[in-house]
Amino acid sequence: MKRVTMNAVVDQNLCIGCKICEKVCPVYAIQVTNRKAFSDDQKCVACANCADRCPQHAIKMVERAEIRELGVDVSKFDPKEIRALCEKAHLNPEQILCYCTGTRAEEVAACLLGGATTPEEVSAQTGIRTACTIECIQPLLRLVQAAGNELHPDPNGWRWYGVTTTAWEIPQEVKDKYNSRGFYFDEDRELLDRVVKVGADKQ
Repeated sequence: MKRVTMNAVVDQNLCIGCKICEKVCPVYAIQVTNRKAFSDDQKCVACANCADRCPQHAIKMVERAEIRELGVDVSKFDPKEIRALCEKAHLNPEQILCYCTGTRAEEVAACLLGGATTPEEVSAQTGIRTACTIECIQPLLRLVQAAGNELHPDPNGWRWYGVTTTAWEIPQEVKDKYNSRGFYFDEDRELLDRVVKVGADKQ
């Protein structure tokens, strides 16, 4: 659960409509219209990306009048379906994906089972990727794909660019080339597979 206590506010006198804020918002909460940025306080998750990157210092994070809480109730979903989706993405349901907000894989899976289809929708509902926005993007993308959704990076944004190769997708020729140089691709994959299965016998 993430408590959103701040909100992005734009000083229209300073804003030059450069759209940097729009490009870095992980939930599309800020838009530029007629060369001025406008933040939707009902969507803002207080990641501060816009304020941190505004070249004019036109955006400030201010305390919200009412605190918003982001989170998905995992108990409302079948734990077997949650585990199946997580394992398809090579993740353990209890694995923390976003250390900034404490969001676990099971919560992202529940969000996807509940109807979310894009990384932005998952971020808006769970809070994942609404702080540093860096470390958790890859497992989030893997879960979105595992749920059967296509990934469509925004060509006009800098939110994310695509998935990276995982231990399960390294080509054999790469393994053959580097195995003798201190890399343990298959051993790493076996270890990760064991991590994914931890707790499976309890369901």
